[in-house]
Amino acid sequence: MISETASSEPPQYNTKVIKQFAIMTVVWGIVGMLVGVIIAAQLVWPELNVGPYLHFGRLRPLHTNAVIFAFGGSALFACSYHVVQRTCSAPLVSNSLAAFTFWAWQLIIVSAAITLPMGLTSAKEYAELEWPIDILIAIVWVVYGIVFFGTIMKRKVKHIYVANWFFGAYIIAVAMLHIINSLAIPVSLFKSYSIYPGTIDAMVQWWYGHNAVGFFLTAGFLGMMYYFVPKQAERPVYSYRLSIVHFWALIAIYIWAGPHHLHYSALPDWAQSLGMVMSLLLLAPSWGGMINGIMTLSGAWHKLRTDPTLRFLVVSLSFYGMSTFEGPMMAIKTVNALSHNTDWTIGHVHSGALGWVAMVSIGCLYHLIPRLYGQTKMYSERLINMHFWMSTIGTVLYIASMWVNGIAQGLMWRAFNSDGTLTYSFAESVEASYPGYLVRFIGGGIFFFGMLLMAYNVWRTVNTDSESASTSEGAAINV
Repeated sequence: MISETASSEPPQYNTKVIKQFAIMTVVWGIVGMLVGVIIAAQLVWPELNVGPYLHFGRLRPLHTNAVIFAFGGSALFACSYHVVQRTCSAPLVSNSLAAFTFWAWQLIIVSAAITLPMGLTSAKEYAELEWPIDILIAIVWVVYGIVFFGTIMKRKVKHIYVANWFFGAYIIAVAMLHIINSLAIPVSLFKSYSIYPGTIDAMVQWWYGHNAVGFFLTAGFLGMMYYFVPKQAERPVYSYRLSIVHFWALIAIYIWAGPHHLHYSALPDWAQSLGMVMSLLLLAPSWGGMINGIMTLSGAWHKLRTDPTLRFLVVSLSFYGMSTFEGPMMAIKTVNALSHNTDWTIGHVHSGALGWVAMVSIGCLYHLIPRLYGQTKMYSERLINMHFWMSTIGTVLYIASMWVNGIAQGLMWRAFNSDGTLTYSFAESVEASYPGYLVRFIGGGIFFFGMLLMAYNVWRTVNTDSESASTSEGAAINV
């Protein structure tokens, strides 16, 4: 079970910074997904590309940064600050440093929203921000680590709950990944050049890029899963021993998987093969975590009929299992030869981003927000249920259309006539992809409107009058 109290008198937890990050998670989720819907529309209707600031090439990195670091990052800050306090029975080590992480993180997000449409970018995927912003990110992350690990050091319980192991690993790994990958020589205020040459730069970039997925978008959100699924299901983790094995296996293997992004490149073949093998090995710990999360519902399966928040959490684990099966398969060289540079990769990314990251974040927020604001539940369970079905349908439409597009593109690009000429031109493959782009736009739009429902539900929950301020505060303290 999750141990949260060491004495009869509960400590005064810091809920202010958690509320701030939780609300901004919803705000940035809407912003990031709106940009995603816009760029999806630009592929259906190219005339929507309005240059230079609103062109697909400028908006796409804005979308990825907004969804990953603004939406996902805010969710991770909120949930990690909540979980570490309650599982350690200790308030945050410094409220001022925690406040700094919030305001500085919002400054980083706004800076990204200004600079990326202007074309001020390092051109490194998921690491596009230029060096002044990179420095601020490093500072915020170090402070974040001080707050998190400082709180663990002053814990009132001996045991460190498994969720904190995942949060701690993601904080350390992301700091290392960001600092090493972002090492550059500035030549002006918003222009720099990587210190690494050619192939080495590509290797370092995808060591960072894949492990941004592995630690930021996987380990961090698994920390959320290991706390909120048992809490919402009101059941202990299915196997605590499996959770520890899952942690160490994931941490040991994930860091080596990056080279699978560089198959058939100038990277040495042994490094490509290492990335492929490690990616295949990742299947075991990934599915171990998925099974552990889903089996936590043992004895509580009936709750799925009536609890849409729990459905969000469980279905997110299903998407996690699916995307972590698909990823290792796509890392196999022969499969990658078909899938690379196609929409199949886009579908894979979004089965993880929408199905896993977004849905587990939404489920956690639906559990967390009413408790933070002294309520027993969200304003409307019916709206949560509607949101669940919109998210699920939107995600399925999105990834299925991209699978079809991707496989069709890969086959068309590889088709040759008997005389060795290409059977299809690139333009013909784009034309064949049009129906998939339209379905992707519809799926993304449905998911986005689901987020608007969530925003309304959150707003009504936050603004619902409590019996008294003291009652509200007491409920917030004892979640």
